[in-house]
Amino acid sequence: MHHYRKPRAFRPAKGRKTKAGAIFLGLVVLLAGLAGYLLGSMNEKVIIYYNETITEGTVNYVPYNPVNVSYSNASYASVIIPAVDEEGNGLTTVLTVQIIPGEGRVLANIDKMLFWTDTQNSIRTSSRVASNITGINLSQYDIIYTIATNATSVEGPSAGTALTIATIAAIQKRGIDTKVMITGAINPDGTIGPVGQILTKAKVAKDVGARLLLVPVMQSQAIAYETRRYCEQMGPSQICTTEKVPKTVNVSEEAGIEVREVGDVREALEYFLIGGQP
Repeated sequence: MHHYRKPRAFRPAKGRKTKAGAIFLGLVVLLAGLAGYLLGSMNEKVIIYYNETITEGTVNYVPYNPVNVSYSNASYASVIIPAVDEEGNGLTTVLTVQIIPGEGRVLANIDKMLFWTDTQNSIRTSSRVASNITGINLSQYDIIYTIATNATSVEGPSAGTALTIATIAAIQKRGIDTKVMITGAINPDGTIGPVGQILTKAKVAKDVGARLLLVPVMQSQAIAYETRRYCEQMGPSQICTTEKVPKTVNVSEEAGIEVREVGDVREALEYFLIGGQP
């Protein structure tokens, strides 16, 4: 004779309970770490303004036009940066740095350009290095970076050194030699890191009238590729293939512009800054 047994409530196996607990604990740790990072970096955030979405009443900082700034004690500096767009074409971007009394904020005002984390990091590092080199505490000032370009995407790290130089020029209220250009990443200690597309940038610098391009150490030589057509007769048919052969070229000779290597920002400043006192 069979007796009916009331089914027991489903209970997860002991192993499942342990696994679920571990996952939950991991999520808690991850969220706590993320919250700590955000709270710890709140005083160093970079605020991005896109020209297409700037709200009414927000000051629109225009390159080379300081008369639009309503602060009598504001200072500014502009520099032209050789760059390469997402399709590999050489172009220039105009960077203007303005410093006004404020709350230690770093602001970026962008025209038509996608601004990603690497560019934000370059801006943040540039302001720190500029503060260290000049000895000026920027906690009572706002720094506004305005970047104007016709490209929708420009690599961020390669503008790092130029960002730093323009920031220092604005702090010290000094002029910048517009016939000199530079490409190079900026490191926290002020040294200049390597970047790509040096030859393309040198050519565009030459095209817009620069007389000198400063590049990171060991990058005055570049790798270029020659296209060769190789044909082989196979019976009645001829089989041809195209191959790219790398070669080392002197950037200065290839682009027709003087190219010099610089190791850090202080060395680069000697070529850029004019007027005033350091």
